Amino acid sequence: SMSLREHALSLFRSAVGTVRPAPMLKRAIKLQGDECPQLLVKGQVFPVNRNLYLVGFGKAVLGMAAAAEEILGDHLHGCLCRCTGQWYDCLSYLTREMLLKPHSKIQVIEGAKNNLPDAEALKGAVAIQELAEGLTVDDLLLVLISGGGSALLPAPIPPILLEEKEKLTKMLASRGAAIQELNIVRKTLSVLKGGGLAQLAYPAQVVSLILSDVIGDPLDIIASGPTAASSHSVQDCLQTLAKYNLLHNLPKSVETVLSSSSTKPTAPEDYSHVSNIIIGSNTLALDEAKHHAEDLGYTTLVLSAAIHGEVSRVATLYCQLIRLVCLGFAGLREGPLSDEVRRNLLQLVAELEIPGLDLAEFLQALRGLGPERPVCILAGGETTVQLQGTGKGGRNQELALHVGLGLHRAQAMEASSPQRKCEIIFFSGGTDGQDGPTEAAGAFCSPGLVAEALQEGLDMEAFLSNNDSYTFFSQFQGGHHLLVTGLTGTNVMDIQVILIRAM
Repeated sequence: SMSLREHALSLFRSAVGTVRPAPMLKRAIKLQGDECPQLLVKGQVFPVNRNLYLVGFGKAVLGMAAAAEEILGDHLHGCLCRCTGQWYDCLSYLTREMLLKPHSKIQVIEGAKNNLPDAEALKGAVAIQELAEGLTVDDLLLVLISGGGSALLPAPIPPILLEEKEKLTKMLASRGAAIQELNIVRKTLSVLKGGGLAQLAYPAQVVSLILSDVIGDPLDIIASGPTAASSHSVQDCLQTLAKYNLLHNLPKSVETVLSSSSTKPTAPEDYSHVSNIIIGSNTLALDEAKHHAEDLGYTTLVLSAAIHGEVSRVATLYCQLIRLVCLGFAGLREGPLSDEVRRNLLQLVAELEIPGLDLAEFLQALRGLGPERPVCILAGGETTVQLQGTGKGGRNQELALHVGLGLHRAQAMEASSPQRKCEIIFFSGGTDGQDGPTEAAGAFCSPGLVAEALQEGLDMEAFLSNNDSYTFFSQFQGGHHLLVTGLTGTNVMDIQVILIRAM
């Protein structure tokens, strides 16, 4: 029989496979009819007897564009794609489906090396702007959007210069502004963000196919929402600048733009010519993993696709869930230990404020589980790491280390711990195949990790306090617990897998 580790790996692969660009696009769009061809997008029909244009930006854009070109072929007229420089360099690792055909009509513009807007990114943004402005009522613009698209669309509203906008953003960041606040300011000063692209393309029909890398899939946040109505006003931008004491030393050009925008009527612009469609997300990836786990014989529960919070707190949540399942397997579902674990879980869930997580319902589902079938718990989202050390690692590897440590401590505390009668594996991985600045996607752990590491002379807590999870996993058992997939060409945040079977 396959090991739990092999099962966890195969669940991760199936989850990522379902949100890879080619399968995703083939599920979302079809071309039908020869005489009067129509584009069918998730049940909506668009005639294509006219010009079909394509623009795209973000980390997954090349694979999405290659798949779109394969489906739409000769119906495509103008095509512009923006991709970050380093992604293009890494394409040798990716499968052939991600590469454009030799005679492709798609013009690729690289830019935003290291995810920072630069002159190349500006050139590409201006080219997209010109294409959109030239469209007429008979045109259809297909927009491919994935995470990381924001740095690729930096065109500021004239007379603001890119350097001025960047300097302002850096000043905000240095004063402690949150990413949401930075985005409010960026969007307000940009031509294409916050619905700008959709407005420029009017009156053409706009269809956006979106791969979400943000918790909750908010259309106006993913790649700064170029085709979605912004949920923020000029007023919000001014408030943010005031909060960080920046209203008095703004560049003249920024003042000009802000004062002229606020005089415009604030009636919401019309977006009736736009269809925004999410074609890939963490939820979709977890659904696929759930089907796969059930096929492998697991009773499978999805905790949430919106896990967020500091890795050590999220690890505690997972350790308590594992403890509860093991107590259930040991017939100790009722009693002081189980009550204590449930109290801990309620407190953690309240503290982490995970949207859409119904703990009562989840605990009820756990109640019915006996040791006759193995259990799989799936979750996804994006945790955060408090940096204290100077080590090398990523949030997924650090989460796995924390879970390993938590499981070790729980086992050490109780001599006859029910956990000892269970085989347990935990896995966390980034769906883009890259966890932090490392070549690993993530890592596995089990309750024996700490003790086994000590035998090799590795003190796991020392690595953790230095945020050095990657170095730990590289040295431990020759890197056996690391998962290295190479870049996957997609990105729907992270996926966590817990597998438990009675021994």
